[in-house]
Formats: sequence, C-alpha cells, structure tokens
Amino acid sequence: MKHVKLKTINLKNHPTLTERWLQNVIAEDPAILGIGDVVLKDKERAHPGAGRLDLLFQDADGHGRYEVEIQLGATDESHLIRTIEYWDIERRKYPQYDHTAVIVAENITSRFLNVISLFNGYIPLMAIQVSAVETSDGIGLHFTKVLDTVKLGYLDDDETVAEQTDRNYWETTRATKKTVALVDDILAIAKAFAPDVELSYNKHYIGFWVDGRPFNFAIMRPQKSGMRLEIGLPQDDETDDVVASADLDVLDYDKRWGKYRIKLTAEAIKAQHEVLSNLLLKAYNARR
Repeated sequence: MKHVKLKTINLKNHPTLTERWLQNVIAEDPAILGIGDVVLKDKERAHPGAGRLDLLFQDADGHGRYEVEIQLGATDESHLIRTIEYWDIERRKYPQYDHTAVIVAENITSRFLNVISLFNGYIPLMAIQVSAVETSDGIGLHFTKVLDTVKLGYLDDDETVAEQTDRNYWETTRATKKTVALVDDILAIAKAFAPDVELSYNKHYIGFWVDGRPFNFAIMRPQKSGMRLEIGLPQDDETDDVVASADLDVLDYDKRWGKYRIKLTAEAIKAQHEVLSNLLLKAYNARR
C-alpha cells in the first residue's frame, strides 16, 4: 500500500477558506465536531453588547446546548473570554438546558490549554482542534477534542458528609407515602441481584448502600405525583434502544452526571419489571 503524504493547510492565511467558510461547513454537518447527536439551533446569534455567537447547537433530545466559538490560527485570551461570555449569557437566559462552552481553533496552545483547565469543572468547557487537509477532491477537515468537560464524581463520593434524612422527611416534605413506596419496589428489584443493598435517605435523593458504604448505581427522587429514577450508565446505542423500545416515560439522558432519567409510577414498575431489572443490574455491575 502506497503511503500518501497529506498536505495540511493553514486556514488563517488562506485567501478563500475563511472562518465563515469553516462555520458554514460545521453548521451543515454538526456531527463532524464529535460532540454528540446535535442539531443547529442558531448561527451568528446576536448578543447585544457582546457580539455574535458563531454557532449554537442543541442535543437532539433537547436537553443540552453547546455555545461554539470558532477561531482560525492559535487561540488567544480574547477568544476564551468571548466563549465564556456567550456561554454565561445563554445559561442565564435559558437555565432549563445544560450548557457547554466549546472552543474550536486550528492551534490550541499548551499555555492556553493550561488556562482553560483552570476553569474546567467550574465552567463546562470543550477545546477542539481543527486541521484542514487538501485532497484531490477538495478540503478535508479533522477535528480532535483536546479537552473535554470534566466528568463529575459519583454522588456517593461525598455522601458520608452529605445531609442525611429519613423516610419520614421524604413522605411528609418532598413527596408522599404513596410515591415513596415506589422506592421499595425498586429496592426489591435490586435485592434480587444484590441481597445486601440498602436504602440511603439523603436531602436531595434516595440512594443505595452496599456493605455499609454508599454505592449509588442508581438514585431515586420521589415527587408528589410519581418518582424519578436515575440509572447510572454510559449512553450507548444498545441501552438507548432498550430504553426507547420499553413503554417507559423517559425524560432524557443527563450527560453531566451520566444517568438515564425515567419517570415511574407503580403501574410502570410492574409492567416493565424485567427491563428495569436488566438496566439496574447493568448499572450495578458497571459501578463495581
């Protein structure tokens, strides 16, 4: 097989391949960025007093948004400031979404990467480096994610110092006796494959303990009219298909915490017992 040396193009110094050209290519085919199944929400989005956001993408499931800024050449301080500013404006205006700031540049320098890393974890930031390659058929683009958003720790990492509650708190303050009873149904499913699992009542959720330690492969949030079950699994096509084919009220996939969020009733738990059991077992084994 003959080796062909690729010819890399410097977009910043190219006479016709401008930032607007790159912006249009990404807008027409968002998948090339590698940030997931996203759709274009807006382009050149005006922010009075702050300029225009290059691209705004939204998850196909509607839960997450990505504020994307493009820069040819090497990244600089003004580019970082603009990106964070647009991200902040969007998250304040539309708090119902999970927002992620995305920087796309030809050269993401080590110094700039170090600066971005200081924010990551507090500000969800992605840095993507783009390379342009000339071929006989046209220009090819290659995107490399050099910095991803920091994956948050498990909920049980600090549960020993979290504010503990009890069943009465959930039955009288956060939910009802009827909806808290749904937790028992999920516990019974879990005990079939993990006999030692126990419930842990916390202020913001009901989790699990195994062998005397927090082990939140799933958490439950009883509400007045039902219960939300959040199963800790990486998102993949196989699990998506299982969840989609089941007759469940699936809310969304929480990318920030890595959980499938499902709204349940007593009838749904009974009808989808096998599906829920398989998902919980898969999450349990993945968490071990």
